[in-house]
Amino acid sequence: MAKATYKDAGVDLDVYRQAMARLPRLINRTQTPRVIRLDGGFAGLFQLDFASPMFARGYDEPVLVSCTDGVGTKLKVAALTGVHNTVGIDLVAMSVNDAICCGAEPLFFLDYVAMPKDDPPLLEQIVEGITQGCLECDCALLGGETAIMPDLYAQGDYDLAGFCVGVVDKKNLIDGRAIAPEDTLVGIASSGLHSNGYSLVRKVVFDIGGLTVDQHVDALGQTVGQALLTPTRLYARPIRQVLNYYRVKHVVHGIAHITGGGLHENLERILPEGARAVIDRGSWTVPPIFPWLAELGDIEPPEMDQVFNMGVGLVLVVSPFYAESIQHQLADLGLESWIIGRIESGQRGVAWAK
Repeated sequence: MAKATYKDAGVDLDVYRQAMARLPRLINRTQTPRVIRLDGGFAGLFQLDFASPMFARGYDEPVLVSCTDGVGTKLKVAALTGVHNTVGIDLVAMSVNDAICCGAEPLFFLDYVAMPKDDPPLLEQIVEGITQGCLECDCALLGGETAIMPDLYAQGDYDLAGFCVGVVDKKNLIDGRAIAPEDTLVGIASSGLHSNGYSLVRKVVFDIGGLTVDQHVDALGQTVGQALLTPTRLYARPIRQVLNYYRVKHVVHGIAHITGGGLHENLERILPEGARAVIDRGSWTVPPIFPWLAELGDIEPPEMDQVFNMGVGLVLVVSPFYAESIQHQLADLGLESWIIGRIESGQRGVAWAK
């Protein structure tokens, strides 16, 4: 009887070591002076404050902000296209965009990659995207975990999860409590689908529409695969610049990241009692991918609204006096934005303007 080995069970430790050897050059791109090197350690080390004047933050009452999320079934589209170096951006964005809703500076990110077998080139592509996302939001990739589970995942499948830690001074914490009637809703453009609703997207595009990832769609000006793999927009760096610009307290009263559940559910999460958000439909530009999907799948408008961001990836609830100034800053930072509504007195919730 042959002796059982880990390799025979589906895990080749030699290949695993080869995969791990590909990652340090990528991870090192994201390291900042506040990362304390601990090569071979069991955890990552990050210095909250720094003695150098260039990096000192001088927090009075630092509050740690933590977020976790995944990419979802957008990973199935990556598998169909063979393009795996963008979904890592989505992974970072889904957590970091949540952290900025509290006004937090993202400090570091941890990833978790689960695969059915060791695949060094694939892992390298995935981590390339993760590090690119971290670089774009000034966040260090501090560590992570790669799990090889041959019987849990089918060949060609993998899963991603991410975890972000940020910090905000307590006096600058944004929690929605300052939202008041007459506040203005500033909607900031998404890059498209981001990373939500892909179970419906895949059903419509591949099952109902019968399309393949290589087919060109005139209405979108690109192939199906390119459109569906457009990375989630990262808002942390520009929003932090906007927040840091104003020395007056409570210019931005609330921030909502528009993910699954759409504008209604995500905006309602930050509203205090007695505040009603009224949205003006038609006040922003809806990217062509949304009407294209709706027509292809004969999806009703209410269903589109509750599943997708519909072109608004982030909403700032701001003092009306500063709304125009904030929009000018966003434009200078390369972000399109619109006044999409207002806060009124009334029962807590979100409604469309009549």
